[in-house]
Amino acid sequence: MNVLAFDIETIPDPVAGRRIYGLEGLDDDDTARAMAARRRQETGGSEFMRLHLHQVVAISLAGVVEGRFRVWSLGEPEDGEPTLLKRFFEGVERYTPVLVSWNGGGFDIPVLHHRALIHGVSAPRYWESGAGDPAFRFNNYTNRFHERHTDLMDVLSGYQLRGAAPLDEIATLCGFPGKMGMSGADVAGAVARGELEAVRNYCETDALNTYLLYLRFQLLRGHLDETGYGNECRRVAEALEGSDRGHLTEFLEAWRGA
Repeated sequence: MNVLAFDIETIPDPVAGRRIYGLEGLDDDDTARAMAARRRQETGGSEFMRLHLHQVVAISLAGVVEGRFRVWSLGEPEDGEPTLLKRFFEGVERYTPVLVSWNGGGFDIPVLHHRALIHGVSAPRYWESGAGDPAFRFNNYTNRFHERHTDLMDVLSGYQLRGAAPLDEIATLCGFPGKMGMSGADVAGAVARGELEAVRNYCETDALNTYLLYLRFQLLRGHLDETGYGNECRRVAEALEGSDRGHLTEFLEAWRGA
């Protein structure tokens, strides 16, 4: 079975801001500031944009595809949002993985939906609900209570907002590294400074935390026994140990230290 934990990183979309708010003539930085000011007025203080105004700058995955564990980010740092979205949904089309997220139903998935619609990306396998493939009738990607997309935060909270918990805190309590070197609030600044590789690395560590929590969830619900869980964790550790990428080595060291 193919299983992919995924995470996305976003920034406010200045093109959308200029179109929607009539900010023609402003550069990207001034547009972002104007969007933030408008959002503060709308919310009474928060600058967090409505989801369709988020531009995807990184999509990272960690998991098992065709029997091999991998951690990677889609595309190249210079690729634009349409390419990243196309690559994501092409992967679903090809591998039909179980997608695993933390708060994906509340953030990542609706962002991907809106942005794919805006860019005209086709994703028939993702949107299958049983008309073309009966196997999707009772288990598809878009139903909140199905498992082809498993939002761990949503499931573990009992689908109650008051039960929601941050990825960083749950990962840390489970003995995983949690956040490393960056947070979501740092992404826009890093992108503006041209540090997109650092953003992609950060996104990959979030996907790794999510995948490790999925393995723990599989133990919790009896889909893995203790031996199987240990074997799967070792598979992840061995893949990280064989990597020459610094942030993955640091993740492994922090995991072992924890």
